Amino acid sequence: MTTAINTAPQISAIVVNYNAGALLRSCIDSLLACPLNVEVIVVDNASQDGSLGAVQSLPNVRLISNAQNLGFAAACNQGIAVAKADNLLFLNPDCTFELGTLVELLTHLHADAPTGMVGGLLVNPDGTEQGGGRRAIPTPWRSFVRAFGLSRLAHRWPKLFFDFHLHKQPLPSGPIAVEAISGACMLVKRAVVDQVGVWDEAYFLHCEDLDWCMRMRLAGWNILFVPSAKITHALGVCSKSRPFFVEWHKHCGMVRFYRKFFRHQYPGVVMWLVILGVWFRFGLVVCYHAAKRVLARLKG
Repeated sequence: MTTAINTAPQISAIVVNYNAGALLRSCIDSLLACPLNVEVIVVDNASQDGSLGAVQSLPNVRLISNAQNLGFAAACNQGIAVAKADNLLFLNPDCTFELGTLVELLTHLHADAPTGMVGGLLVNPDGTEQGGGRRAIPTPWRSFVRAFGLSRLAHRWPKLFFDFHLHKQPLPSGPIAVEAISGACMLVKRAVVDQVGVWDEAYFLHCEDLDWCMRMRLAGWNILFVPSAKITHALGVCSKSRPFFVEWHKHCGMVRFYRKFFRHQYPGVVMWLVILGVWFRFGLVVCYHAAKRVLARLKG
């Protein structure tokens, strides 16, 4: 059900839903409680859990229902195509925030002309900061460092063994420019999307947010992390029932991301070794999840 909006919205919030359960309603409620004029667009990727029933009759909510799961990037682009506002918020359905958060993000988005995208402080339900809300681009070398725990050597060689997740660093006192933020919560100027282009639909799930951050920075736009804008993110709730499916697409995304942006830095055999490392990691992750299932069955 779509309710007409009398005035042009300040923000179009695009929420891609896939079996988010009761969290979807909580997410939408936090958006509608915002003191701004927010248009909410829910793009549902063929959910089977009945989560849409709780939001269909809400005001200022537009629902797009897909017959099949098209992936996160494609669903975001569907939202962009119908959005009316000049500011586009991409928000996961397992996210909620307090009244002033969206105002804070919008203020900082327009405080500086070169700023094209802003994100806030992603926290777990217990209030601890999540990794990914502020981060550096995970180059193949940085990913290798993180995968094998070499970041513990960063105190001796910080430039060589740098961890691209920045949440273990002290929280900055104010907004700072970063290389990337999380697709769980991104507020973007429409003018930037018009210049840089929409989400890359060749990614199905994971790494499409890094791709967008890379493209925006290459086009000369700044990405801002706003620590005072707190977003509670129930990380992994929508994907925990399908770990193998999620990991497959995550690693496919990693391969595409590396080939797209680092082909010239890691030419020929080196890139093939990088790709081999990605799939080796995938094998380890699959073994880990399989072992967890076996142990759970044995205990049950």
